[in-house]
Amino acid sequence: MKLELLIPTSLSEIPLKHYQEFRKVAENSNDEEFVAEKMIELFCGIELKDVIKIKASDISDMVSHFNKLFSGKQKFEHRFKIGDLEFGFVPDLENISWGEYIDIERNLTDWDTMHKAMAAMYRPITKRKGEKYEIEEYNGTANYSEVMKYAPLNVVFGASVFFWTLGSELLTALMDYLEKEMKGMDLTTIQSKLNLENNGDGIKAYMHSLKETLHDLTQLPENHWLSV
Repeated sequence: MKLELLIPTSLSEIPLKHYQEFRKVAENSNDEEFVAEKMIELFCGIELKDVIKIKASDISDMVSHFNKLFSGKQKFEHRFKIGDLEFGFVPDLENISWGEYIDIERNLTDWDTMHKAMAAMYRPITKRKGEKYEIEEYNGTANYSEVMKYAPLNVVFGASVFFWTLGSELLTALMDYLEKEMKGMDLTTIQSKLNLENNGDGIKAYMHSLKETLHDLTQLPENHWLSV
């Protein structure tokens, strides 16, 4: 019996949920052969028992193919479809709600919850005129987080890098602003403005937290998606 394989030629053919499953395997196994088998099982849509029937040279070629596929930079997409439903990225980031920002920032750092971040970054388009569009009002991640598990991986990667980079720039600007403002303020005024403890330790802890967050935001391995 000849085994038929559908090998993705683009990350747009791989849904987020399959990548999430692959990362779990890769993170919990030191067996490179098993990880390669699971990669082919998940990304090519065949059963694991059939992977071992593939020629060794073909397995090697497919692993190289996926490494190359995952090594490229992905373009940020403002819109994409899952089935017949078209989703649009938050069109006005300057007026993003606190709830949207927190849900994106909180879930963007963990691939197990990336579908929730996607549900905050993208929502169904309700009105469109040319390149401009409006999306559904934000009511939390619950409505579309499960649907987002089927988001094309190229869209997920592009959005992740875009928002991560944006977050890094915003946080850098915030730190610069705070440091400048603090130079001309007394301790009591700083504590009051930032709602911190009434001592210097509160300010130090706040700045340290910002610096740690900024460090995390600069560590996104955008060209090493198969690394864990």
